[in-house]
Amino acid sequence: MCMSTRFRLSLALLTTLVLSACDDAPRFTHAEPGEALSGGSATVRKSDQNAFSMPSANLSPVRRLDFSVGNSFFRSPWVIAPSTTTARDGLGPLFNTNACQNCHIKDGRGHPPEAGDSNAVSMLVRLSIPDNPAYADLIQRNGVLPEPTYGGQLQDMSNPGVEPEGKVRVEYDALTVNFRDGTAVELRQPTLRITQLGYGPMHPETHISARIAPPMIGLGLLEAIADDAILANADPDDKNADGISGRPNWVWDDAQQKVVMGRFGWKAGQPSLNQQNVHAFSGDMGLTTSLRRVDDCTAAQTDCLAAPNGNGPDGEPEVSDNILRLVEFYTRNLGVPARRKVDDPQVLAGKNLFFEAGCQQCHTPSFKTRSDAAEPELANQNIRPYSDLLLHDMGEGLADNRTEFQATGREWRTPPLWGLGLTGTVSGHTQLLHDGRARNVLEAILWHGGEAQAAQRRVLAFDAEQREALLAFLNSL
Repeated sequence: MCMSTRFRLSLALLTTLVLSACDDAPRFTHAEPGEALSGGSATVRKSDQNAFSMPSANLSPVRRLDFSVGNSFFRSPWVIAPSTTTARDGLGPLFNTNACQNCHIKDGRGHPPEAGDSNAVSMLVRLSIPDNPAYADLIQRNGVLPEPTYGGQLQDMSNPGVEPEGKVRVEYDALTVNFRDGTAVELRQPTLRITQLGYGPMHPETHISARIAPPMIGLGLLEAIADDAILANADPDDKNADGISGRPNWVWDDAQQKVVMGRFGWKAGQPSLNQQNVHAFSGDMGLTTSLRRVDDCTAAQTDCLAAPNGNGPDGEPEVSDNILRLVEFYTRNLGVPARRKVDDPQVLAGKNLFFEAGCQQCHTPSFKTRSDAAEPELANQNIRPYSDLLLHDMGEGLADNRTEFQATGREWRTPPLWGLGLTGTVSGHTQLLHDGRARNVLEAILWHGGEAQAAQRRVLAFDAEQREALLAFLNSL
């Protein structure tokens, strides 16, 4: 199976493009008050390889104990059941990894395998088939119709006696994009190939989409933004005619048993951190919870269904509610690193260019969190995530043609930009976008299409000095 995308640039249009600054773009001559504190009083003063692994700065010493215990469950590997390590057994039968930390290395960003390599430990492959009205209830609760034999996620590892589902390889084709000044940048367009299928062929209309693990910082702060604050930036019908039509994804909440706003995941397909964690335990590690009580096996995977599990004698799930609570606390309270060089003239020049290009129309600079946030440390914080948490059509070049709840195959949630400049320091690479195709920030910008096409074209008209300033600003985040 393979997934390929098409990316086209109209050179004629680009050569006739005249850059014009947005009429209402502000001019920044100095840093705004508190601008370095991206996470408000929860911001951490750390910029080394552990910058994404620190507790929120305003977390008390007593509260840091729960953070540390949650961290241990996030980092430590789970084992196959039965085992004497009953608190951590139940891995599989099908899985992608045995610990959260293996995907979110140092709580940072994952990456695709090297071209031709099948080791995709920090990249997942989502599977689905076109919607069918006969399965409306399943689609309402899952957001997609899973592939009948392999389910909603390709799991490339398994316990003894159970066949793994398959392996994924990524191959790349080169695409060249030219700036107005003649500078050429080579992009790479990925094609996914799934091999060594363990349970026969997939459905002929299977949609395949890669997902690299996102960084873990500031998630509790994002969860603490009021729905109304997010909806204030939505304009699904583009009534203001600016070409930007962000909209929320409305998704199923397993705990509340109703449809609510989504805000986590590449297509905003998860409503809460707890549900995001539950789905990761299930899909990534094959672990049951009180919200997902059965192993991730399809009817065709009989060995998977018959395999031993780590559930308790009275049906207690492999991941207890207490472990879920501790992992949720940990993931809520990973602090956001402070910005660097906020008063640097080049950074300020780049910030002006960011606004002139119109990037802030989706990458909303700031929010204030709710007063009734789930944790007191997250309440009433002035934060700067540079995301509206809304879905936007990003064009055919980035389309995966796979729907998820209300998100179309061309729509993606605006990813937060905080911590962007520390990606290389923490994760050891700078691969960006949902599938890691962009090898650096500039490549990620050049992949923007759809609603972001106008902003991308303005950037293409920047000269070398302007490009360096824009990147200096983005790398200060």
